[in-house]
Amino acid sequence: MCKIIAIANQKGGVGKTTTTSNLGIGIAKQGKKVLLIDADAQGSLTASLGFTEPDGLEVTLATIMGNLINDEEVEPGEGILHHEEGIDLMPGNIELSGLEVSLVNVMSRETVLRSYIEIVRESYDYILIDCMPSLGMITINAFACADSILIPVQAAYLPIKGLQQLIKTVGKVKRQINPKLEIEGILLTMVDSRTNYAKDISSMLKEAYGSRVRIFANVIPIFVRVAEISAEGVSIYKHDPKGKVASAYDSLTKEVLADGQ
Repeated sequence: MCKIIAIANQKGGVGKTTTTSNLGIGIAKQGKKVLLIDADAQGSLTASLGFTEPDGLEVTLATIMGNLINDEEVEPGEGILHHEEGIDLMPGNIELSGLEVSLVNVMSRETVLRSYIEIVRESYDYILIDCMPSLGMITINAFACADSILIPVQAAYLPIKGLQQLIKTVGKVKRQINPKLEIEGILLTMVDSRTNYAKDISSMLKEAYGSRVRIFANVIPIFVRVAEISAEGVSIYKHDPKGKVASAYDSLTKEVLADGQ
């Protein structure tokens, strides 16, 4: 059984891409076969894994989805890149923006990505989708094929207020398109544990959503050198294996894998 997790928040800068790559590589380190899908037109996941020119790639998610829309044949391994830390990547780039616009007029427009997942899912134990910071058509496509959604939230007041809209959208997709869709959990990121502020945010989150949605026990500490990892094209496990952030992602990986058992 392959589990599909979309990593989403309509607000940018909350650690979505960092979480997708480190959780994906963490799961692969546990002996699972993992595919990461970059469903963000900025191509940040692709670039952060060392493929520094996403816009120059010949085959990306936009190409594959375009082929499916036009009823063209798609091979399971087509366009997939391999990363040294044991994961596969379906890259994304700016062409997804154009695709987002053209999807509006497509029949079964919410399920194009699902058609792609059906082609590749037999080769993997986990597929993680890094979503755009919006609730547009590509993100809805990710929700339509996911088993669950992991929501990274920055430990700050405003991002927490913005969760309401996202949770509503998830509910709508569950009712109308994908009845099996669940929320995997809310993950607090960029937590500065030296302040009381982070504790206040955490209790506010539990109060507002804790009865309906799981809030991960593990939080991801603030990490000043996160930009360095992106520049190196490796995960936190390679960059700073003994550090707090690697340990936090390792614990998160175990939490997510325990669900998949």
